[in-house]
Amino acid sequence: MNSFLENLIEQNKVKKELEKIISTRRVPHAFIFYGLEGTGKFNTAIQFIKELISAHTNDIITIDKYSKLQEPYIKLIFPLPRGKNEQSEDSAFDKLPKDVVEEIQQKIKEKSQNPFAPFSIDNSNQIRINSIRDIKKFSTLSSESIYRFIVIINAHLMNEQAQNALLKTLEEPPENIILILLTTNLDTLLPTVQSRCRIINFEPLSENAISNILINQFEIPKKIAESASHFSFGSFTQALKLANYNLDKILDLTIDFLRNAFTVNKYFTAANIIKNFIEEFGEEQIPFFLNLIKLWLLDAIRNKNKIENVSFTKHSETFKKFNEKYPNASLNDLIHKIDLIESYYKRNLNLNVFLLTIIFEINTVVKRL
Repeated sequence: MNSFLENLIEQNKVKKELEKIISTRRVPHAFIFYGLEGTGKFNTAIQFIKELISAHTNDIITIDKYSKLQEPYIKLIFPLPRGKNEQSEDSAFDKLPKDVVEEIQQKIKEKSQNPFAPFSIDNSNQIRINSIRDIKKFSTLSSESIYRFIVIINAHLMNEQAQNALLKTLEEPPENIILILLTTNLDTLLPTVQSRCRIINFEPLSENAISNILINQFEIPKKIAESASHFSFGSFTQALKLANYNLDKILDLTIDFLRNAFTVNKYFTAANIIKNFIEEFGEEQIPFFLNLIKLWLLDAIRNKNKIENVSFTKHSETFKKFNEKYPNASLNDLIHKIDLIESYYKRNLNLNVFLLTIIFEINTVVKRL
């Protein structure tokens, strides 16, 4: 039987590490799969689970039970909306409306059929302690399987109470139960949680890999898939969103923003462009917008160094004109400053202050010349 780890998309270092763990039969009771959103962490978790089980049984029917993401074989924990009059002692699903429970069941079914399918529940931005307490109930379920698994999706969204409750489980792990935490932000997990898990890092995916996922898993037309993957920054999740957006409009907005940000007395015009972007695509897309800005700046640097391989091919005249007008602009320093300001934003810097600071730094590059 072929290895289920052959179903991993790229991530060769991850594959080798997991293969080594399986071959030594020394399986940690908890893992953290850490990396950019849309790099295949969930798919890897499922293939790893099936590979572990297949090491103990060749029964396809048994292995398939894990693919269906159903208890008592696998328990999924993820952010949930708060139920009406929900108390901390309530089970995670006790107070949820019937339609929300049905939505969750449908999402799990879609995820079982396509591990790359987006998974988020409306009005859900936190994993609370009652979800973690359900682990104890899961651990008491009877099962003939040698291993059972708990997969925590978006583990960085556990509140402090939930993390402390999880820590107790990690300190005294239930027998034959393996936890896999999936996260894009390792720093939000308590050091004590991290120290009790095997941390496995995921790298961004190649454009070709992302394009193939869009085509094969979501039936996105090849031309759209290739265009979206080119601006996905290594994330098939971002590429999937772009495939359903008007990408040309987003690129035009980026250029329009930069044109105004580089112009004296156009601060508020530039700020309004970002605000309009946020209204249309959501505040969660700010990092993507910043990545586009940095990508344009890198294109300008490439153009200055006579490197023809650029991303903004349809807007090549913009950085050509910029370099002619500002040949001594310190664009590398600007990219570094944008990265620094973004890190402050992630630490809850006020949105308006963040936007104006970004614009000020962009404008300063040309103002001082």
